[in-house]
Amino acid sequence: MIPQRLLGHDEHVVLSLRPHWKEVVPAALVLLVTVPLTSYAAAVVPVGSTQTWLRWVVAAAGLLVLARWSLWPFLNWLATTYAVTTARIITRQGVLARSGRDMPLSRVNDVSFEHSSVLERVLRCGTLTVESGGERGQLVLRDVPGVEDVQREVYRLAEEDELRRRATGYDGPVLEDH
Repeated sequence: MIPQRLLGHDEHVVLSLRPHWKEVVPAALVLLVTVPLTSYAAAVVPVGSTQTWLRWVVAAAGLLVLARWSLWPFLNWLATTYAVTTARIITRQGVLARSGRDMPLSRVNDVSFEHSSVLERVLRCGTLTVESGGERGQLVLRDVPGVEDVQREVYRLAEEDELRRRATGYDGPVLEDH
């Protein structure tokens, strides 16, 4: 999901994720309810001179509901990515307006997770909070699938990064939080 051209020299993607699939369930339910209801409403429009016009109105209303509460949430989910590389944590989100943030592993001070509901615990997803020594402080990733595994992997990679820096004696410039 993260293009190779955006990665630094000797940087490799370790984890590439989207928010948990539970985020698109409401959009799928809207689709499953709206299509039959719209079809039914169009079918029961009374016969008469306005029948064609009323069917178009029903179809347009159904399409508007689908676009707002089904297609748009799905596109937002599709356009949101979380990546953990050997050097940093990368987030990208947004369909029309795009935003992103990178946090170097060398700045990671603490990584915590939270399951905010029983459903999240059952589905093994949750919120990952990464504390940084940078000026922006925190990176919060919501609805991360396998959040506990991701937490452990970020810790492991941050420790490896620290050991690599100590072994090479590299104390040069580090990537800033973006």
